[in-house]
Amino acid sequence: MSILTAAHFHDEAAAFAKLESVVWPNGPVCPHCGADKRIYELKGVRSKPSKKNPDGIERFGLKKCGACRKQFTVRVGTVFESSHIPLHLWLQAVHLMCSSKKGISSHQLHRVLEIKYQSAWFMAHRIREAMRSGSLLPPMGGEGEVVEVDETIYGRASTHPKGRVRKGDKHYGAVHKNVILSLVERGGSVRSYHVAGSTVGEVIPIIKANVSRETSMMTDSAQLYKYQLMDFASHDRVDHTKDEYVRYVDLNHTVHTNTVEGYFSVFKRGMRGTYQHCKEKHLHRYLAEFDFRYNNRIALGVEDAARTERALRGIKGKRLTYRKAGASAAN
Repeated sequence: MSILTAAHFHDEAAAFAKLESVVWPNGPVCPHCGADKRIYELKGVRSKPSKKNPDGIERFGLKKCGACRKQFTVRVGTVFESSHIPLHLWLQAVHLMCSSKKGISSHQLHRVLEIKYQSAWFMAHRIREAMRSGSLLPPMGGEGEVVEVDETIYGRASTHPKGRVRKGDKHYGAVHKNVILSLVERGGSVRSYHVAGSTVGEVIPIIKANVSRETSMMTDSAQLYKYQLMDFASHDRVDHTKDEYVRYVDLNHTVHTNTVEGYFSVFKRGMRGTYQHCKEKHLHRYLAEFDFRYNNRIALGVEDAARTERALRGIKGKRLTYRKAGASAAN
């Protein structure tokens, strides 16, 4: 039996019950005043009549706070707030994005959920916002751990001239490409950043802010890393210009950047095969999506259902309006 046959993917009341169990594991909390006592359920309440729904729509999951006297549902204060799309369709979209290794396009969501393309595009960006990690993350690595660092380029930056650029033109190459920096802990998580360029000033501060000093660092032979990571436990480099990709020091010490390059491979195949392209202003959210799936992958013991629940736990305290996301759809 498919997991998509579960009641919360098709029934609105079940969808609210499911989301409440994830967001409020210890019972409902008022998003307006923070009270968790004297929360009352309001049943049988309907929305105002409209031409489309002359009798109104039943408001599932509606509650009232006895402290501040305000009404709310589990949607308030989340990326689902103020959305007219039924909650069970939101839960379907979250599951589809979490269970697809390389993502699912807005066009595919539009067809599967039978909603407008613009709505599907906005839904996908809201869900990516929920997948974004907070700013207060623990350091990566530690004693005996290895963190690989590398950069790659993807797509056209906003400074790239419009139209086709041929080989030999001054705009050809990496100068007008988006630069992505990724830090991958072997056997662990990844953190990716869209940076202005592959320079010491852009890259090194991010590494030092995210990685424990007891970590063994591994990079390629790019000059920007030379002498910059000396305050870490060790820093080994592989020289791709000399066809060096793996160096075996001993049984417990293998120098390579294959892990981070493997992550880039999944990211680029997903972007080119599923999303085709994206504007530079949206790139950070696509990175958050691929980071989230990598950090909650099956190899770490996280199955699709658990990954979906982790994404749902990230919806609190985040809002993304259509104006902020950018009204021009990219995929």
